[in-house]
Parts: sequence; C-alpha cells; structure tokens
Amino acid sequence: MGDPRPAETPAADGSWRRALAVLTLVPLLRCAVARHAVPPGSDRRTRCDACDTPIGLDRPWPALGPAARCGGCGGRVGAPPATVELATVAAAVALLLARPSAVELIAAAWWLAFVVPLLFVDLAVHRLPDRLTWPAAAGTWLLLGSAALAGAGAAPFLRATATGLGLALFFAATTLLLGARGFGIGDAKLALSTGALLGWYGWSVPVLGLLLALTLSGVVALGLLVSRRARLSSHLPFGPYLVLGALGALLLVW
Repeated sequence: MGDPRPAETPAADGSWRRALAVLTLVPLLRCAVARHAVPPGSDRRTRCDACDTPIGLDRPWPALGPAARCGGCGGRVGAPPATVELATVAAAVALLLARPSAVELIAAAWWLAFVVPLLFVDLAVHRLPDRLTWPAAAGTWLLLGSAALAGAGAAPFLRATATGLGLALFFAATTLLLGARGFGIGDAKLALSTGALLGWYGWSVPVLGLLLALTLSGVVALGLLVSRRARLSSHLPFGPYLVLGALGALLLVW
C-alpha cells in the first residue's frame, strides 16, 4: 500500500524554508533587545554594564545565545535565557501552520523580526524605541504594497493603510486625552505596522486583535491585583499584549 500522507508540494516546501529562515535571526534579535532595553532618554547599550565588554555581532558574545551571559564577567545581559529563542521558534511554527501566500509570509516575517525584540524591550523598560517601530511599519507597508501590485489588488492595501493609521490614531488620542493613564506614543507607533498587517485580511480582524489584546491585558492585570503583585496605579506595558492579540487574530484568519 502507498503512503497515505499527501506529498508536500514545492510551494509548501518553499513556505517551510522561508518560515524556518526566521530562526537565523535569533542573534540579531537578542542583540536588538540588549541594545535597546535601556531607560528612556538613554543611549543604546553598546557595552556590558558591569565590565564594559563590547556588544556586537562581530565579537564572541555569549549574550547573543540562549545563556544570555556576558563573555567577560558572566553577568546576565539582555532578555532572560532562552526566551528570545522560544519566542522565535513559536513565531516560525505559527507561520508554518498558517502557510499564507509568499508575499504575505514575507510581510509577516518582517513584522515579527521587529516585534519580537520590541516585546522584550517593552517588558523590561516599558518603552518601544523608534529604531524598531518605524522600520517595522515602513517594511510591512512596502511588502503589503508589493503584494497588492503582485495581484492582490488595491482594496486590501487601502484597507491595511486605513486600519494601520486608524489604530495608531486611536492609541495616540488616548495618550493625549488621558496622559499616563492612556496608551503610550510607542504603542501608537507599534500599531502602525500591527494594524496594517491585520487590516490586510479584513475590517473585522484589527477589531478582533485589539479585543484579544485588551482581554489578555485585563486578565493579567486582574491576576496581578489578586496576587497583590501590582497596585491599581501600576502601569503595565501594552506592547506585548498588542503583539499577542495580533498573532491570535492572524492565526484565526490564516
């Protein structure tokens, strides 16, 4: 009897390879977290805070690996051990399971390459640096525009543009109206790329992503209050929840 499993098509095999290519970015993502996880107003981190060992991909730097430790003093640098690796693997698996079209896959991979370090930076220092949010938005828009020119048409691209701008304006408005109680300007910049990627798939998808993000952040905040690990005045970073909500919505539509 023949093998009952369907043979993998060349297109599917190409999608697997493109998604697995995301894993090669792990050292770059770790470096981005280590460099940008600094307090607002500070310069990017270029050396170990404890022993002044340079941070860079051109040098042996164990902090870029799962151990996340400085090669000079052994101190912890950047994101916690193995977390960036696990997040990147989870993103690659999601892309493998979803199997969007080639251009959509590249756009999603570009977005993920920036939002993964943004997630860890926001958790560490409650900021979303422009050096990561702006390239995420510009690249996502250009790649979706390429998908429109390649045959998807103008309608999904115009919808993506409208939802990206609309979501960003919503976050910015809460900052202007509510101050520290609203979302941050960094969240608005992250919303440019996130809203565009979600809007490509329909008007309801950004709404679903935002609802998932708000629900998840509310559950976590309630859990922290019940466990007395946070106060009502505490400010939780919203960037990670926006990313997770967007991923949840994308997995539902892919």
